[in-house]
Amino acid sequence: MKVTLSHLTKRFPNRNRKIKEDVIAVNDFDFEIPDGKLIGLLGPSGCGKSTTLNLISGLEKPSSGRIFFGEEDVTDIAPENRGVGLVFQNYALYPHLTVRQNILFPLENLKGADKLDKETMEKKALEAAKLVQIDMLMDRRPGELSGGQQQRVAIARALVKMPRVLLLDEPLSNLDARLRLQTREEIKRIQLETGITTVFVTHDQEEAMSISDEIVVMKDGIFQQMGKPQTVYDSPVNLFVAKFLGTPAINVFNGEAKEGALYIGNERILERKDVPDGPVVIGIRPEGFVIDPEGSFTCRLKSVEVMGRDTSLVLLNEHCEKPVIRAIIGSDASLEQLSGDVRFSLKPGKVHVFDPETGKAYR
Repeated sequence: MKVTLSHLTKRFPNRNRKIKEDVIAVNDFDFEIPDGKLIGLLGPSGCGKSTTLNLISGLEKPSSGRIFFGEEDVTDIAPENRGVGLVFQNYALYPHLTVRQNILFPLENLKGADKLDKETMEKKALEAAKLVQIDMLMDRRPGELSGGQQQRVAIARALVKMPRVLLLDEPLSNLDARLRLQTREEIKRIQLETGITTVFVTHDQEEAMSISDEIVVMKDGIFQQMGKPQTVYDSPVNLFVAKFLGTPAINVFNGEAKEGALYIGNERILERKDVPDGPVVIGIRPEGFVIDPEGSFTCRLKSVEVMGRDTSLVLLNEHCEKPVIRAIIGSDASLEQLSGDVRFSLKPGKVHVFDPETGKAYR
């Protein structure tokens, strides 16, 4: 089911009575979520992700704009009639009911022509439980389950009616690191098996990039960029997106464009004829550094951190906006002789240039 947000805006009254202007949680969203895809809605806390999800589900009414499921305008349709499945961060299971009863609950509340007989409901509940691999736990209560198992029950309950759209609001936040990895892999598997259009809200960029077909990056209620995760990472439209995506974060320097080249300090680090002369902000991804005695860029080595697969060099440069620079070097690199000033050549595809006033990327 394709989901279209057409100039969608949501305003809330400002709680600070001294400020008359409304708080704009979602500001003129205008994009399309493709049919059958898993979309990661990504941004820092307070950027409007959950509000967007609540608008799609019908739990919130938009201040302006329209929402379409396929060609159907669902903006004024009640949540229970939109055909959405919603999974919350805190699971929201009924503690006095068994797993089976929790999964059956949405089916037992169907009315009229949609009402099902008991045998059909039991069959659908078992199918949903098998899909999320909890069919052996049907007679347990939520208090007898691990966090990951409870989350699977919540997903099964959302899937049992085979919704047109599945909405996941930070579903992994309460799980430990290993269980988060396992559960996000399961969510991707379930989405592929069902083909249900899924919107996955998270502030964890690694989580979103690992399972999403496409990601939508938000800031302060404003749409920033949408695309395949690797495309957005490799070609950020602005400095915010570049900083938000990537671990370790992109290294940001005050630089200058001059005569078809980029300069950091007095060093001519790279040719870029498409950037007009003047001050620029230069971002270099950690994996963009290559140790090279004849390289064009110099940093002072502070320390070396071995992380198994990779080695992280902690570096200093007075033109960096943060106290330290992080460069990721393959673990097979010879680092025994490194000390003091280290010279690097830079991978052009890992160097991004931004306008210092607007933050927009030169692409």
